[in-house]
Amino acid sequence: MTGTVAYTERDGLLVGPLRTPHNRASSAALARSGAPLPAHNIHDDTTAQSLGFRGGTVAGSVHLDQFVPLLLAAFSDRWFEDGSISLQFRNATVDAEPVRAIVGRPEATGDQVAVRMERDDGLLVAEGTASAGWQAGPTHLHALDLRAASPSELRLLAGVSPGAPISSRSSTVDPDEQRRRLEAAPITEPLPWYTGPSPWGPSIVNPAAIVQLLRNGRGDFGPHVADAVGLFGAIELRFRSGPLCCGTPYELSGEVAAVGASPKTEYVWYDSRAVDRDGEAVVTMRMQLRWMKASSPLYAGGD
Repeated sequence: MTGTVAYTERDGLLVGPLRTPHNRASSAALARSGAPLPAHNIHDDTTAQSLGFRGGTVAGSVHLDQFVPLLLAAFSDRWFEDGSISLQFRNATVDAEPVRAIVGRPEATGDQVAVRMERDDGLLVAEGTASAGWQAGPTHLHALDLRAASPSELRLLAGVSPGAPISSRSSTVDPDEQRRRLEAAPITEPLPWYTGPSPWGPSIVNPAAIVQLLRNGRGDFGPHVADAVGLFGAIELRFRSGPLCCGTPYELSGEVAAVGASPKTEYVWYDSRAVDRDGEAVVTMRMQLRWMKASSPLYAGGD
């Protein structure tokens, strides 16, 4: 698998090819698929442009899949067993905008390396770290000061506090359903392990789909966020005893890590995990979700 990866090596970096990820959560794309259209959708051109974006944004989770071939080249197949990728998003991209993934070449087993994604013109889209094994240093997101806000600063997230649980549930990724989804909407780097046998036996779940599996429930952060436009600010996936396999049942749960505010947004950090039937955590996720103040009636008329 690692021998077929297309990349160039430059100054100790693995530089991937340009890819054009699609905005598959746009209103037009959802309408074509028959999926329900969410209100206040950052992936819709009109909504995004009203908030100062160039157009409907590509979900940050989509970008994770583009890193995988480079991570396999850097760390081998074990990246899916005990590896991590930890990304903070800096600039949003729009449909089919060319971007490339870049991963540092580790000098020794267990090294953590810097990773980033850039637009074709060099604009930074995301930055962070990746690793395999249990390195000494924290990941990019776990090294951040989460800057918790005073409850008095919060309107959209009023009443949400660290330690609050997110929705727990049981779930199994059906291999045939995953195959149909990936055939209908191909991803930038479609590994054969996602639709057929893998070194671990069954098909494995691709990173973008893992993010959706480990997402919070609709009502987890109070009633006010439903009236605001949200977007991903950061995502970290870390395999503990991976990979996440199709056809295997998992228990999903999590809790809020921090709640904060910036001049333009309110945001929540939360941690979630998938646990197998033996009680083993297979993969964990840290996510930052942000909601635009300008999109909420609670901020009508300014701060």
